[in-house]
Amino acid sequence: MTVPGLPMAVPSRDLPTRVRIHEVGARDGLQNEKATVPTEVKAEFIRRLADAGLTTIEATSFVHPKWVPQLADAEQLFPMVSDLHAALPVLVPNERGLDRALGLGARRVAVFASATESFAKANLNRTVDEALAMFEPVVSRAKADAVHVRGYLSMCFGDPWEGAVPIPQVVKVCRALLDMGCDELSLGDTIGVATPGHVVALLAALDEAGVPPATLAVHFHDTYGQALANTLAALQQGVTTVDASAGGLGGCPYAKSATGNLATEDLVWMLRGLGIDTGIDLGRLVATSTWMASQLGRPSPSRTVRALSHEDTEEH
Repeated sequence: MTVPGLPMAVPSRDLPTRVRIHEVGARDGLQNEKATVPTEVKAEFIRRLADAGLTTIEATSFVHPKWVPQLADAEQLFPMVSDLHAALPVLVPNERGLDRALGLGARRVAVFASATESFAKANLNRTVDEALAMFEPVVSRAKADAVHVRGYLSMCFGDPWEGAVPIPQVVKVCRALLDMGCDELSLGDTIGVATPGHVVALLAALDEAGVPPATLAVHFHDTYGQALANTLAALQQGVTTVDASAGGLGGCPYAKSATGNLATEDLVWMLRGLGIDTGIDLGRLVATSTWMASQLGRPSPSRTVRALSHEDTEEH
């Protein structure tokens, strides 16, 4: 239920005053749906997210339709939302994907690497080094055209095949992506196994290797209920960009143990309580996720969406 004045804002001196939320629901969220969402619904979803105040909305992915059929409509979708003032980054797996994205006027792209050999093989059918070699001309060409490049790094905190991932291994791939020319790196907890101490240790190691918090984003999944705790730990270390998915949509089609992303609404609620500005209208965002949940035919897993939209109707 909605109660005026809640959550009460209690700022902390060791936290940033503003956080940019990188919204991934329209891409990372919908790519994991069993049923294909109509292009018009995706476009409306993105428009509603922008109306709610989100300034960075990951729109789609220019991967081959064979691998992610849910996003096969990238060419049709992007022109339907390209007039929005929000930044609309798109994923590009290779030079062909980059050509398709640039041909439609995309000015922000992302490549997606892995910190582990097992996931690189499952996701890209390449070794880690082979994948980096594939991304090098993509990043180089994008930067030559003044296009912003984000580097995603999966399995930073644990891998379903390899288990614990050594921190130096993660740092090495992060450094390679940054040296390649990536403007920003997103650290992915793809199967949701991170804990706050691990987050702090990785961020400290990255800072020591010349990868400062200002270049980083964090991308936590909530498999073990740790996403908000991990996010808070990252904020305390100076990170100011957080990936989240409206309504908690999403997972990873190539990692079966990956569950939903951190819900944007849950993140905004926490940040409000910490006195951190996001520029997001929480009421509009909740309405958007409730609408999207109705399109998908199931309730939103976000606790905040349920609380503020009265989706939980049981008497307690």
